Amino acid sequence: MKKTFVTTMPDHVGAFLKASRRFAALEANITRVSYNKAVDTHTLFIEAEGTPEALDQATEELAAIGYLPNAGNGGTVLLMEFKLQDVPGAVTPVLALIQQFAFNISYISSQENGSGYQLFKMGLFVENPDSVSRFLEEASRLCAVRVIDYDKIERTFDNSIFYISFANELASRMGLGEEARSELVIQSNLVMQILDEHGGSPHKTFEFVGKFGESLARYRGEYFAPRLTCLALTPEVTLTLIEPPCGSNTAILRYENQLLFIDTGYACYREEMLECLHAMIPDFDACHKEAVVTHADVDHCGLLELFDTVWTSQKSIHSLLADRTDAGGLRERNPLHAPYIRICKLLTRYQPPEPETLRVIAGTEQPIESPLERTGSFSFGPLSFEVWEGAGGHLPGEIVLIERSCKVAFTGDIYINLKETTREQTAYNRYAPYLMTSVDTDPALAARERQALFSLLPPGTWNLFGGHGLNKTIVIPEMDSDSSGVPGRR
Repeated sequence: MKKTFVTTMPDHVGAFLKASRRFAALEANITRVSYNKAVDTHTLFIEAEGTPEALDQATEELAAIGYLPNAGNGGTVLLMEFKLQDVPGAVTPVLALIQQFAFNISYISSQENGSGYQLFKMGLFVENPDSVSRFLEEASRLCAVRVIDYDKIERTFDNSIFYISFANELASRMGLGEEARSELVIQSNLVMQILDEHGGSPHKTFEFVGKFGESLARYRGEYFAPRLTCLALTPEVTLTLIEPPCGSNTAILRYENQLLFIDTGYACYREEMLECLHAMIPDFDACHKEAVVTHADVDHCGLLELFDTVWTSQKSIHSLLADRTDAGGLRERNPLHAPYIRICKLLTRYQPPEPETLRVIAGTEQPIESPLERTGSFSFGPLSFEVWEGAGGHLPGEIVLIERSCKVAFTGDIYINLKETTREQTAYNRYAPYLMTSVDTDPALAARERQALFSLLPPGTWNLFGGHGLNKTIVIPEMDSDSSGVPGRR
């Protein structure tokens, strides 16, 4: 098993060496390390893998280490990369050599990658440049080592226990408990480390995580003011589109006393959504209610607990069931997306639906060969929907519902109307693409899915309801308007 330790590292030579020796003695392998002196002088993140007993013992031994923080020394900073075997204790000789040369560690970053080796990046404060050549000569006898040109070591963040203060502020705004607060510290550090490795600025990372949390908190209570759109699809069926400032749209179809929800938004807006629904639908409690999930992202699945029946694809069911485990759903299988998704879960208090409520509307566990394949059908009152499953450009298991008689399509996040979002939605939509590097699992495939969607729609005037933004009225001409296959619009 793995465990992440958020430790308080004293700012002096050999501090990490002392912790490393404890893990090595317990045969616990350090699989990820993150420490950035200019972000926080004392906070060191160590992810270790070992037996439960070894990790428990490591917790006790780290707790027993008492240090007083002291100021760091100035000097030239060099970023070096050490290629080490991915085995317990491999980094210990390097740390001992660093201590021997009295270099002070200002930055550490490492994570396992499945290759049998870890690339340890360490920023070293060097007061005597003449000692560098000798250090490199001796370090080369231990492992492959190189000096990296890197001008981003020195940060300008406040050093007063940055991570803890950052997480405490966010957790307080969202009313989170201590366990969620601790996990938020870990995930905030992890998303910073990932983006730092991809050339992102920690300044911007923490700014965006903070603004994401601020947005969620800002629009609660009386400030929850979604944009509402009401349409009559047929004489018997009405549609209401709810667009909250943050999170996915919720489309509600009504036929007699039956309500069908398509996606449900964030869990943190449960009370606000219920108040809105009771105001719009006076007999809401007496109506029969079911939900369809276009894909298993947190911002589309927050209120599934309100429904006895939830329809979605087989892959999305697999993902929602996996959300009940430590591994998490399909989105969390992507290392670039996992930290942001876990932050979303924490800040929005997401809880996966009960397994007995889930029903398969389309598809199997097998991969989709084409960008979009028809994998099911679904009826609601007089409406008959074709269910088309995407190949996973945005997220595996994604579906589109197409109703040809009234020319309506519910497209999830395969197609969204970004040009007609509200000011609040536009601001909110900036955060995920940066913090996940892309909201799509495979952006090129997602583009092909959007193109395939338009090719499925016969000529006429269509209403597309995406996962975010206003519904879009488009005109599909008798012939393609150009070679790209993009339809004419009005």
